[in-house]
Amino acid sequence: MQLFPVMLATLCIVLQLLIGSSALATTNRHVSNSHWLPAVATWYGSPNGDGSDGGACGYGTLVDVKPLHARVGAVNPILFKNGEGCGACYKVRCLDKSICSRRAVTVIITDECPGCSKTSTHFDLSGAVFGRLAIAGESGPLRNRGLIPVIYRRGKNIAFHVNEGSTDFWLSLLVEFEDGEGDIGSMHIRQKKEETNLSGVSTCMDLLLTS
Repeated sequence: MQLFPVMLATLCIVLQLLIGSSALATTNRHVSNSHWLPAVATWYGSPNGDGSDGGACGYGTLVDVKPLHARVGAVNPILFKNGEGCGACYKVRCLDKSICSRRAVTVIITDECPGCSKTSTHFDLSGAVFGRLAIAGESGPLRNRGLIPVIYRRGKNIAFHVNEGSTDFWLSLLVEFEDGEGDIGSMHIRQKKEETNLSGVSTCMDLLLTS
């Protein structure tokens, strides 16, 4: 069902990320866009798997489709933040030059890892994402190491998925990942300007995101 391109072609969406000073103060340590921070990473599932489709964030089978496909991971409570970390996008890179790629991989948080470290930032990645941290031909040996040191920082993109079943009269959106220092706490849709199409339906609206 090709709702996604159709709906985006007919909607005027204005994004406003309102990040409060308190949110900045509490998240600055972990989500700076300009500085790499230390962490550790492990992997789970099959070696080339996309990750869990029953994660705590409720993405379900969407982990098998873009932009989540082969990019998902779980985090410990430091980044999960009781669910506020769901959908956050990070760049992650491993450090051993003999086996690790110099390019960072994109990781989108879709689950919590309760069994991960409680004292240091911990990414538990899908097998596919973990393997992409390695240089060509070294994915297997890197996975065999199990736990590796990595560095990470927040990503720079935001994406929306128009859920199947949306129509001209009913719109269902899922925020798939977001950037910036702070996380989305609520989403409000309001009409911006009256623009009527041939069916008489107004299609231009603001999408207001608040932390």
